[in-house]
Amino acid sequence: MVVEDDPTVRTVVADHLRAAGCDVGQYADGESALAEIRHRMPDLIILDRMLPRIDGDEVCRQVRATSTVPIIMLTALDGLEHRIRGLEHGADDYLTKPFSLRELQLRVNAQLRRAAPATPPLEFAAGAFRVDPAHRRVWVAGHEMTLTSREYELLLYLVQQPDRVVSREEILREVWQWGFGDPATVTVHVRRLREKIEPDPRHPRYLQTEWGRGYRLTVEQQGALR
Repeated sequence: MVVEDDPTVRTVVADHLRAAGCDVGQYADGESALAEIRHRMPDLIILDRMLPRIDGDEVCRQVRATSTVPIIMLTALDGLEHRIRGLEHGADDYLTKPFSLRELQLRVNAQLRRAAPATPPLEFAAGAFRVDPAHRRVWVAGHEMTLTSREYELLLYLVQQPDRVVSREEILREVWQWGFGDPATVTVHVRRLREKIEPDPRHPRYLQTEWGRGYRLTVEQQGALR
């Protein structure tokens, strides 16, 4: 789904993705996009932030209330605070205009791979965490969490690096698959993840900050589950 009020951008993006083999629906405003989403959820949403009727932030917020579908947000607002705000509303990725169609295609491919891995690995446990990669489900202390695609990928990577300090640059490279990027993106997602997995996000039990170094996920033990 491409949601963009600029008809030229909308058409160019849709045509490019169709040429790459995607089935693409085009929508010019947030209201019509949400109406279609309620009827049928797409595999991925490319969402302009500044839309008529219902803006992209609100579309993102409403989608996140019921779905973890990958969302790539497009915007002409390239300031750090604008990027952070878009991520806080639940976007998995963020591109500022003007952008390269090739880069957009690569990010679309990466999000779709994450959403539908080719060979689902076995369910496993790590301390208080239980992960079912085949169905992208996570439990913490027996309670199932509702995570966005990016939050899930971040937690999955950290839980596979138990008790090891992981830098923001490593997370950008290994989870985001970006050779460069703004580390503040990681900070936002860590904060959002803490709000979901921690009993008290202000005093985290699991996801610790190692100042000047990165983050460490504290677990007690690991084991494969049948």
